[in-house]
Amino acid sequence: MTKSKIAIVQTGSIIYDTHATIDKLEKLTEEAANGGADLVLFPEAFVGGYPKALSFGVSLGKRSDGGRDEFKKYFESAIEYDSNESERIGKIAKRFKIFIVVGVVERDGGTLYCSVFYYNKEGEKVGKHRKLMPTALERCVWGFGDGSTLPVIDTEIGKIGAAICWENYMPLLRMAYYKKGLSFY
Repeated sequence: MTKSKIAIVQTGSIIYDTHATIDKLEKLTEEAANGGADLVLFPEAFVGGYPKALSFGVSLGKRSDGGRDEFKKYFESAIEYDSNESERIGKIAKRFKIFIVVGVVERDGGTLYCSVFYYNKEGEKVGKHRKLMPTALERCVWGFGDGSTLPVIDTEIGKIGAAICWENYMPLLRMAYYKKGLSFY
């Protein structure tokens, strides 16, 4: 087995500014690549932003107009798997010849998902995983994933996958990954 270097990014996104967040992703990817990393891992909901402490005006039985407006901004900050923003991340991976694993707020139709997108060194999208069970109030914001998005990506650094947040406590999810020969997640 050869040694590989993985850069784990711990930073926040620029809320409601997808373009600036991807600019930040590019800068941090460049730093990781220049440091010899083979893979760079970004946090949960990095593109689109984790809505910590936002309520979007939700309370049992009602929503506020201000909350609807705020959710609209959040919805518009999300990206689609097949989109210009996603293609841009692929170009960044290709430019720096590095695997990118990035948490995104994925927009699909009228639903948002907390997802992970995978890009190989050639800049190709090679998979995605949607969080199976959003935690607590996240369920008012993000849809539920399912077992169809538990890819194990075979790379020269090993077989990689992702568990998002509390998914690390789901024994059946881990067993599904282990059965697929996962090297690390």
